[in-house]
Amino acid sequence: MDIRRQVGLNLQKLRREREWSQEDLAFESGLHRTYISGIERGTRNPTVTILAKLAGALGVAPAVLLDPVRKPKRAANPRQGRSA
Repeated sequence: MDIRRQVGLNLQKLRREREWSQEDLAFESGLHRTYISGIERGTRNPTVTILAKLAGALGVAPAVLLDPVRKPKRAANPRQGRSA
C-alpha cells in the first residue's frame, strides 16, 4: 500500500475514534480542513512537521500514523463446524 494512503487511513481511523470531524482536527492541529481531507484521501504528501502536528492534536506518537494498516480479523463463520 502506498505510504500516503496508509497515513491517511490511520489518520482517519484515529480521528473517527475520537468522534472528531475533519474540521475539529483541523482546529486542534492548526491546519486547514481541506488539507486534512487530502491527507486522508492519500492525495497529499505531508511533511514530518505536519505529521507531528496531527499526532500532537490526536495525542499519539507520530509513528502511529505510519503504522501498517491492519485489516480487521474476519469473524468465524457461524455455520462452520455445524452439521446440517
